[in-house]
Amino acid sequence: MNCPELPELIEKSNDEVQINSQINELKRILGERKIRIMEFCGGHTHSFFNTGLVSLIENCVELVHGPGCPVCVLPPSRVAMLLDLIERRDDVIVATYADMMRIKTLDGRSLKNFHHKTKMVYSALECVKLAQENPSKEIVFAGIGFETTTPPTALLLKKIIDNEIHNLSIFCNHVLTAPAIRAVMQSLDEEMRPDGIIGPGHVSMVTGSEHYLPIVEEIKRPIAIAGFEPYQLMQSLLSLASMIVKSKVGLSNDYSSVVSTEGNKSARDLIDMYFELREEFVWRGVGSLPESALKIKKEFSKFDAEIRFEMNDVHQAEHPACRCPAILMGKAKPLDCKLYAKACTPDNPLGTCMVSSEGACSAYYNNGIGL
Repeated sequence: MNCPELPELIEKSNDEVQINSQINELKRILGERKIRIMEFCGGHTHSFFNTGLVSLIENCVELVHGPGCPVCVLPPSRVAMLLDLIERRDDVIVATYADMMRIKTLDGRSLKNFHHKTKMVYSALECVKLAQENPSKEIVFAGIGFETTTPPTALLLKKIIDNEIHNLSIFCNHVLTAPAIRAVMQSLDEEMRPDGIIGPGHVSMVTGSEHYLPIVEEIKRPIAIAGFEPYQLMQSLLSLASMIVKSKVGLSNDYSSVVSTEGNKSARDLIDMYFELREEFVWRGVGSLPESALKIKKEFSKFDAEIRFEMNDVHQAEHPACRCPAILMGKAKPLDCKLYAKACTPDNPLGTCMVSSEGACSAYYNNGIGL
């Protein structure tokens, strides 16, 4: 089994010798076997492609891209709810992160089209100043993300309450990692299921590594938590390969320099103070998943934009030709989509996998794959 020469980016790093050694060890462990590994996190997808590491392991490992991109899994109905709000309320300004601004509904609309009623922010706490500077406006922060970005939204809610900011509320779209992993594995036939999963690095800083133990036992697949450098990703592949060839199911924390067993308890306590589980939440490509997302607790509901503005669900169909739902579930890859690099590009994204900086389609396109 031969792997290509090291890409230029890795050659220029200080990790060339280590990565070469790791690749040889991976080949030794696997022999002629090729394994299917799902990298759950969109950040890992981009690391594999941006560094050229994917080309080094293509004879050894098939990567299956997972749903760990919060913008990608957000259903179009949630964006449509925000668009409906700013169209019926002249006093509302929606603030959110850059990728969220670019998600299009089927009719081509996005928050970006309403630049006079929207504001792109880098931090949730920027909304405090925005509300103070616009006392006659209702500021709605559209929070989005997995466990990594939930603590900043919880901190914003604490600031709102402590400082009695009455013109600032939150539209919560925070989702959870474990239910997504479970849903992907349950949706795939046995022969399509990945042999192992690379667990998210940043999310695990909050949840802790032990968070995945019940999932490992449930899905009967090994999970290795990884960092984002090539040598760190290679270490996770080595851990997974070692377990796979021995038919072992286990958890390996290969990012222990950052991820502890317990995680960030203070961050989780802050989340638990203000948020609770939704009964269900609709995920793009997955459908409705029970207890897979968060909502603001009832005692703080006056700061919940969905309740304050009576935001009802707005049905929005997916683009009929877009393969994002299948890509997020590990059932397809960007090159399987007829829209990829034709009608759908980073400048004109039709699907969220191209919109997001963490999307699989974006990773392929930015690295010239299929162009």
